[in-house]
Amino acid sequence: MPLPDLYILRHGETVANTEGRMQGASDSPLTSKGKAQARTMAELLHQEGLSAEQIDLFSSPQGRAMQTAAPIGQRLGCEVQPDPRIAEIGMGQWAGLLLSEIAERWPAQTPNETALDFYARVPEGESFESLWARTGDFLRGLRRPAVIVTHGFTSRFLRTQVMGHSIDELARAPDGQGVIFAFRAGRQTILK
Repeated sequence: MPLPDLYILRHGETVANTEGRMQGASDSPLTSKGKAQARTMAELLHQEGLSAEQIDLFSSPQGRAMQTAAPIGQRLGCEVQPDPRIAEIGMGQWAGLLLSEIAERWPAQTPNETALDFYARVPEGESFESLWARTGDFLRGLRRPAVIVTHGFTSRFLRTQVMGHSIDELARAPDGQGVIFAFRAGRQTILK
């Protein structure tokens, strides 16, 4: 699908991230490092010459993403537009649990199991197909360049589609907190 230039980023580090806690629809505040990451990403986007006249700023409505989007909106002079289609994947019964707690109650991740395979078996979690559909719907609605503040899984699903890959190629999309995946003129670069 032909898309405008996009800047896709994951929220800054949260307390739950440092604890190894699954978040999904639950929320956790940004750490001081996460707040610094948000300010740094705002400055990087400003250095790219972006402003409200040129781009839209979308964010997952979840607190950690909105907290990351706030300094970006301030720096670029943009209003943050929350959109539930770019919220994080639902973690079902694992939401709010530590990885160690999951390992006690369900089979732990095995050495040969990819992170994607591990997440695919979340009890009562949102399916990959559902996340693929809602992120695709979001992308099809974009009309001009945009900054998109989202989450680890959701970012991966968005970026895989932007690159024209299939859902079976999710593992090809790198992860990263505190970095911006820029898609300009059909080419991906990483800003950090």
